[in-house]
Amino acid sequence: MDYASSLLGLLPGGRRTPGLKELLSAVGKYLPAEQVARIEEAAEFGASAHKGQKRLSGEPYIAHPVAAAAILADLHLDADTLIAAILHDVIEDTPTPKDQLAARFGADVAELVDGVTKLDAIQFKSREEAQAESFRKMLLAMVRDLRVILVKLADRTHNMRTIEAMPSPRRRAVARETLEIYAPIAERLGLYKMKLELEDLGFEALYPHRHQVLERALRKARGNQKEFLRKIEQQLTSALVKNEIHARVETREKHLYSIYKKMLRKRASLAEIVDVYGLRLIADKPDTCYRALGVVHSAFKPMPGRFKDYIAIPRVNGYQSLHTTLFGPNGVPIEAQIRTEDMHRVAESGIAAHWKYKGGGDADSMQQERTREWLSSLVELQEDGTSEEFLESVKVDLFPDKVYVFTPKGTILRLPSGATVVDFAYAVHTDIGNRCVAAKVDRRLTPLRTVLRNGQTVEIITAKGAMPNPSWVNFVVSAKARNAIRHYLKSLRRTEAIALGQRLLNQALGEFRLALDDINPEVQQAVLGEFGMKDLDDLYEKIGLGERLAPLVARRLLPAAPVQGRSHAPAPLAIAGTEGLLVSYARCCFPLPHDAVFAFLSAGRGVIIHRERCVNVEDYRKHPEKWLPVSWQPAPDRLFNSEIRIYVVNRTGVLAAVAAAIASTDTNIHHVSIEEQEGDASILTFELKVSGRKHLARVMRVIRRMPDVTRVSRTIAAHARSGRADGETESVDESDDTNRDNE
Repeated sequence: MDYASSLLGLLPGGRRTPGLKELLSAVGKYLPAEQVARIEEAAEFGASAHKGQKRLSGEPYIAHPVAAAAILADLHLDADTLIAAILHDVIEDTPTPKDQLAARFGADVAELVDGVTKLDAIQFKSREEAQAESFRKMLLAMVRDLRVILVKLADRTHNMRTIEAMPSPRRRAVARETLEIYAPIAERLGLYKMKLELEDLGFEALYPHRHQVLERALRKARGNQKEFLRKIEQQLTSALVKNEIHARVETREKHLYSIYKKMLRKRASLAEIVDVYGLRLIADKPDTCYRALGVVHSAFKPMPGRFKDYIAIPRVNGYQSLHTTLFGPNGVPIEAQIRTEDMHRVAESGIAAHWKYKGGGDADSMQQERTREWLSSLVELQEDGTSEEFLESVKVDLFPDKVYVFTPKGTILRLPSGATVVDFAYAVHTDIGNRCVAAKVDRRLTPLRTVLRNGQTVEIITAKGAMPNPSWVNFVVSAKARNAIRHYLKSLRRTEAIALGQRLLNQALGEFRLALDDINPEVQQAVLGEFGMKDLDDLYEKIGLGERLAPLVARRLLPAAPVQGRSHAPAPLAIAGTEGLLVSYARCCFPLPHDAVFAFLSAGRGVIIHRERCVNVEDYRKHPEKWLPVSWQPAPDRLFNSEIRIYVVNRTGVLAAVAAAIASTDTNIHHVSIEEQEGDASILTFELKVSGRKHLARVMRVIRRMPDVTRVSRTIAAHARSGRADGETESVDESDDTNRDNE
């Protein structure tokens, strides 16, 4: 062990970088000698593997993994975790294969190291994508073994302790990532001490000047705090002894980053924040915690609305404690936490408390179950979408602010702050979310976008055949809801694209009096291979999305002997208005059933329907290969958007009068705008929901009879909004339900 011996001299240790000697001394206090020997062997192996490599600070590279292992040794973790920490960069930065680690140190160690290893061997489009994909891999490895994230957090903690060696831009990027990702993960896993250190180090690296100013001001203020807190501690201790309650009182200093965040959140100056003092009461059992709470509230008046019971309803990471804010001497607020010894141990060490060396097995606990439940939800999040989307979803899911709401049967669900009824529905079950149509909050019907508050009871009303609304993505806050909606819509979009593509291809083949069944399967497979597609569904999807043109595909599928001529015009594509995501109606001309219409195939969007008289159609006529003949099916069963322009005499109340007239026809107003004209005239533009031309004509007839209305017309193109007068609008005759336009 010559190299390991020399390492003892190279790594003397210090405040920021614990050395090998310190590590072996720490593990020797709780691990048997044979396990300590394995750790020393791993240090020798790692030192040999990293021989010649140096960190930016100039010290031997092995100093970093040894220091990461020392951080985990402070948590009394098992030998395999410490060995994995020492070797966590061996696969990534040296030629050492995973199999060699497994043979020498065991399969568990090899899997842990592999879980932490980045994906540098794969080529990514950007550094951000590489980081996101590495993060995805690491979190999925956590599902198999939670110790992966403990090693990664120790790695990040030591990197943050020595971050001053990095160049400034890289230092700020790592600090931001630490504050956005790793500190919240530490909090989610209950690693409170590590979370605080990561936050303070990240704050110092990201905002060095702000950190320096705050630190200097707090150092002055804390000189007076100590005497103040000592008096409060004595007063509370005396009250607890008097009431025969066994609990000890500890003072608590607020950390720089938490003070900084509170200043931002409350938009308060430092002088308004630093006078918040912290106390912690550690009792022997939960019952004593509640009795101690009564004593505390007797000694100091509680601040209304600032009590939280995390013992009865633990946080999602298993954290338990009673929180209260008191009015101290001279009205100074005092934050107090009351918990048991076991709760305090979990609060400080979190999930790591259950991976401490126990001389044998590791028993699952409520803390581990909660963590595994969260990690399992990550598996669902990563099934669809890019790595960057996954990373953003996890960021949203990490922030700890929660609301607690009840199901009708009394089950408590924890949701992110700002969660809506739709978030609740998806939290119950994905199928419930997909089929929800309404909800009752505390037995009262409420909109689906309603933001929930603590203690509310929510009942979801579902309907068979209902589906998610794409607009839900704009207001849901939970990662599970957002990803479930996107996944459903993506699947629905593919299904609709396949159906539309099949119709378009059959229509194109029909021009040659052929059907797809008439095409030789070998020819079909040859064309699919040429296009790089697995099966006909892929081909249909590309056609339906407008990424492949049906006429061109049809020609490639024709038999070797070309079909001579076409004996008839292509059959038009029948539209009913209910085709879904892949058939949309242009918002420049708002086509209605029985209008003369024109269809255009748009790449990625499917079929876009315009009116034949729409000004924008002129641009599309330059690409005849993308035209589609379409016709209306009888009696489409849905409402369509339409737009009318109403020229009025500008007087007080005219807008309300016109809106009331429209409402009297049982017509819904989707949007309204006002355009001032010269003199006393104005133009009111209403976007309405109508069933067809007759419905719209009835609305226009009612409006036309109003005394202040000088003209009513229907918008035909987007240019109408720019003020052009010719060819932009038209009248609609109620008796005309054909394709003819009446001026």
